[in-house]
Amino acid sequence: MITFSEAQLVAWLSPILWPFLRVLALFSVAPVFSLRAIPLRAKIGLAFLIALSAQATLVNQPVISINSPQALGAVVQQVGVGMSIGFAVRLVFAAVELAGELVGLQMGLNFAAFFDPSSNAQVSAVSRFLGHMSTLLFVVINGHLMVLMAVIKSFDSFPVDGNFLVVLQQIKLYALGADLFASALWIALPMIGMLLFVNLTLGIISRVAPQMNIYAIGFPITLAMGLIGITATLPMLDQPVMALMQRTIDLFAATR
Repeated sequence: MITFSEAQLVAWLSPILWPFLRVLALFSVAPVFSLRAIPLRAKIGLAFLIALSAQATLVNQPVISINSPQALGAVVQQVGVGMSIGFAVRLVFAAVELAGELVGLQMGLNFAAFFDPSSNAQVSAVSRFLGHMSTLLFVVINGHLMVLMAVIKSFDSFPVDGNFLVVLQQIKLYALGADLFASALWIALPMIGMLLFVNLTLGIISRVAPQMNIYAIGFPITLAMGLIGITATLPMLDQPVMALMQRTIDLFAATR
């Protein structure tokens, strides 16, 4: 009968357990990976396969006994880092969606709101459209592979036996939240500027020709110009999204 000691089991399971927890925590928060359409068993199986495949690159990782007091801290560390990566990537999508809200407000389309099951909130039509476009763009630019690469490289920046409070201090998630509004304005600024010019023109027309019913023609013109602006700027959406994604990935993948 073949028997195994506790030390042998810990030595075998520990290198897989901690990456598995970090990747699984990422899958619970990150866009695309956290879709409800993906079964939970598929997420768990994929997280295990990724953790198993990454063993060749995870060298010199500390061995923490599952029964030791350090194991609880290690679990908190892995879950915290994984969810932090997912939250940081989610902020990129939130910036695009907020830009859609700003554009929809200028177009007068914020009344056309839909229920978004992924966020359990009402979102405007423009915001939902740009959100779907950012999701497709995320897959096209291999954003999912970039996120997985960041998770694996994060073990170099934030080892298993590190302090999660120190991790939060280093990555500064609050700074990403503060940059959310600046990023959204950066994405929406061309369309907002064009719609502002259209509204200014309509205001001048209403002063020059008071007999013209500006309310009857203002909404169709604003709506049409907004759609033209979205069509014109949509091919350039990849540049801000890629820049935001790269900045987010560098927070976790850069060696400290």
